[in-house]
Amino acid sequence: MIPERMNVESFNLDHRTVSAPYVRVADRKQLPLGDVITKYDVRFTQPNVAHLDMKSIHSLEHLFAEHSRNHSHAVIDFSPMGCQTGYYLILQSEPDLPAVMALIEATLTDVLEATEVPAANEIQCGWGESHSLAGAQGVARTFLAQRSEWEQVTA
Repeated sequence: MIPERMNVESFNLDHRTVSAPYVRVADRKQLPLGDVITKYDVRFTQPNVAHLDMKSIHSLEHLFAEHSRNHSHAVIDFSPMGCQTGYYLILQSEPDLPAVMALIEATLTDVLEATEVPAANEIQCGWGESHSLAGAQGVARTFLAQRSEWEQVTA
């Protein structure tokens, strides 16, 4: 039975047909004043097969959010998915996919070179002790090693 169409784009995606890792356009919105924002599904693990651990997710969120802005002024947000399989990257405008891939690659390379997780303390973070630099770097290393697969969304 096919569920009825839902308002959230990812709820209409058949998660059984995708093949992580991948990067895909998940949504594009033109705002009332003409600005465009684009949401990318940056999927690290295969849905319903594997997931990322919370400390790694949390730390990669901090690292990517901080370092990505060194490469692009278009970054609005980098948020983990509740299913723990990836992130949503939201960018201002509609950059081409190769530029988005380059941004992700450059940022994850920065993650590998990091010596600490930015803002991983109780002053700047809501759960400052829930971090793992090594975990985030492991996730980044694995995703970068699969770079040739990022553009293939389905098997």
